[in-house]
Amino acid sequence: MSRRQIASLQYLSLIKVICCIVVVLSLNEISTGSPKMEIISTAFKHNDQIPRRYTGEGDDVSPRLEWSSPPPEAKELALICDDPDAPSKEAWVHWVLYKIPLGVHEIPEARPQEPSLTEPPGALQGKNSWGSLGYRGPMPPPGHGTHHYYFKLFALDKAMDLKPGLDKAGLLNAIKGHVIAETCLIGTYRR
Repeated sequence: MSRRQIASLQYLSLIKVICCIVVVLSLNEISTGSPKMEIISTAFKHNDQIPRRYTGEGDDVSPRLEWSSPPPEAKELALICDDPDAPSKEAWVHWVLYKIPLGVHEIPEARPQEPSLTEPPGALQGKNSWGSLGYRGPMPPPGHGTHHYYFKLFALDKAMDLKPGLDKAGLLNAIKGHVIAETCLIGTYRR
């Protein structure tokens, strides 16, 4: 057998090994991988500007949010929306929402500023940085540049025994050690 024939056989063997590895990795991902939890809004895309309607300059109503693929072992969900670009010591909190039941896959637009909600059923609202309950929209200082609003969804491994009115720190303390997945949608706004 010539050197060229040997090299060709080695090359073909290498290609076969690579193909086998790719197939095994693909099968492993199919059998063990679960879909990643994701959150979206019908009002804006990830890293796009939040429409005026959902801001302090507009109607100041919460945007519709939808999610998919929470882990099968999750018991309930929680949501925090904050602005780390705010000129304050800590991120400015726009929304704290928790005890979101697992069978629900969306938060409708324009949630009332009440302690508990009927949609999603049983969900409780906490305090934002204004000290009020519910959602307050973006209203960054004029000329302060583009601000980023992080809508963070947390999947929890246990149903939490919580009351309405928690602030962000209180919620994060309560869910510490119980977050099994999280995802984030970012919207932007500037004035």
